[in-house]
Amino acid sequence: MVKLDIRNVTKLFGAQESAGLALARNGVSKSEILARTGCSLGLKDINLEIAAGEITVLMGLSGSGKSTLVRHLNRLIEPSSGTILYNGENILEFSAAELRNFRRHSVSMVFQGFGLLPHRTVLQNIAFGLAIRGETKSNAEKTAQQWIETVGLQGYADKFPHQLSGGMRQRVGLARALAVQTEIVLMDEAFSALDPLIRWEMQELLLGLQQELHRTIVFVTHDLNEAVRLGAEIAMMHDGELVQIAPPAEILANPAN
Repeated sequence: MVKLDIRNVTKLFGAQESAGLALARNGVSKSEILARTGCSLGLKDINLEIAAGEITVLMGLSGSGKSTLVRHLNRLIEPSSGTILYNGENILEFSAAELRNFRRHSVSMVFQGFGLLPHRTVLQNIAFGLAIRGETKSNAEKTAQQWIETVGLQGYADKFPHQLSGGMRQRVGLARALAVQTEIVLMDEAFSALDPLIRWEMQELLLGLQQELHRTIVFVTHDLNEAVRLGAEIAMMHDGELVQIAPPAEILANPAN
């Protein structure tokens, strides 16, 4: 089953967006579009189906467009053209109220920089998404405490982010995203800032949780080993274009280029 269907999504950054879009549609290169319009081509005609209940990895080097693409999936970035379907509905047509509901109930995000609220404790950070969704304080904190135990942070509920290591802060970020029980979890370079051993432990934690939860996860990384370990499918990106979509074994055995 397809959970997210990305169709012909193109994104240009710059004042002459329309002119740049016309050039992109005519096959003009990224460098020439920049020279002629001053617009940077972030994504070019992306078509990608993301399966429900699996980890899909967006992989590429810096500037490939992977983080730009993942931010389209909750409309932190608006495309210049294209369609993004969630369960068959075009999220680009959502009203402000529908978009708020989508972000509160259907999609959550884990950031590379952790994105924790520095003035809130571990418990309060994890409970935050539940609270703004309207749950009572007691219910939100009860759920948050369960997730503290799930991600191995027993005894740290009353600690503040600055009192935690990088790996512990990322566990808080992961728990906060999973606690709201959204169908979709977006993870943008979530483990990239961590030391190798801690990064491996976080990958292990994510894989273990996924076996139980079966969430639809879109995971962004520039690391091939991480992509192969986590992804049911890998979408390889380069200069804003989708180069290849395949399971890890096929990516390794038969790379597109």
